[in-house]
Amino acid sequence: MQLVYAFDAYCGWSHGFSPTLGEFVSCHPDLPVEVISGGLFTGSRRLPIRAFGYVQGANAQIAELTGAQFGGGYDRLITDGSFVMDSEDAARGVAALRRAAPDRAAELAGALQRAFYVDGLSLSDAATYRKVAEEAGLDADAVVTAFASPEAYDAAADDFRRCAELGVTGFPTLLAVDGDRVTVLARGHATADEIDRRLAALS
Repeated sequence: MQLVYAFDAYCGWSHGFSPTLGEFVSCHPDLPVEVISGGLFTGSRRLPIRAFGYVQGANAQIAELTGAQFGGGYDRLITDGSFVMDSEDAARGVAALRRAAPDRAAELAGALQRAFYVDGLSLSDAATYRKVAEEAGLDADAVVTAFASPEAYDAAADDFRRCAELGVTGFPTLLAVDGDRVTVLARGHATADEIDRRLAALS
């Protein structure tokens, strides 16, 4: 059995779920975790953030329910309204970080979300991945090179396809995958205890 965590780095609910995921994963070091990116903001949804009027209300709900923090850098992006979220770029960055440290993919996904939701850094900017990689003690040059590589575009497309194949319709979604059996452990929001109980019920 392995865990598959499907998230979008530009998804506020995924940001709110990151600490729970970290807590759960640390309690189950024997369970490998595959992290895959969704494509919330691709194609015709690559629009200025002001086009998504529900964002501020949703963020307030996320903060209240999960305790997630939204920092001043991010608030400035919301106020300006012109920032464009591009989930393909974010997925390329996730792929580059995942390649550098596959066993730390869940941790790095959370770091990437903090870079956006706290610091207001663009996930389309190579400098963001340099910063995240350096703070994680990774080879930042290798991560930046991987982010710009053709393979990163392929990896993003593969992630989007895998989300569809697994039936993921919203983010975040945490799955237990055991052969052909796929079980949803969490979707949107859950506590580590709730996920533990769902996992235990599979045994």
